[in-house]
Amino acid sequence: MKLRETPLSGAFVIEAERQDDSRGYFARTFCQRELGAAGLFDRIAQSNVSFNTNAGTLRGLHFQADPYAEQKIVSCARGAIFDVVVDLRLGSPTFGRYFAQELTPDNLLALYVPKGFAHGFQTLVAESTVAYQMSEFYRPEGAAGIRWNDPDIGISWPIAQRTMSDRDAGLPSLSEWLRLQPRAPGANP
Repeated sequence: MKLRETPLSGAFVIEAERQDDSRGYFARTFCQRELGAAGLFDRIAQSNVSFNTNAGTLRGLHFQADPYAEQKIVSCARGAIFDVVVDLRLGSPTFGRYFAQELTPDNLLALYVPKGFAHGFQTLVAESTVAYQMSEFYRPEGAAGIRWNDPDIGISWPIAQRTMSDRDAGLPSLSEWLRLQPRAPGANP
């Protein structure tokens, strides 16, 4: 595995290293020892999969708010996705900025999403399957999100026709969400 830094401090693209032979290939997609040594992912508490019927399906931008913040590793097991992270860490020099990466089974890339980041994706082809590993268990009381089309973030989603949940369509903008949150100074979303 190789870790490639993104322009957002703390977020990484994980590149699996293929070993090809006559049977096909083998690639390690997670190594707790290597990620832990880099100060990243120290445990998997939960793994989830998301199957998406239509091209243009948009999920996000989601996160678990403190004290339930989680790290994620996101990969695409089938199809293709435009995967996005947004830095929500107050005081970060890249606060409110996003990074996007296309993930496919062929490119064997994954995106490491640190605590304090929102995550979302849009499917680029029909019947795309997304796999997630999370460092914490899902807690409904920590579930939060920000609007996928927040103009202050300015994500350039690749497909204009979108399928999304009513919940995701109604999420607040980042500034609206921040105004509604009682928190101690310096706390992260």
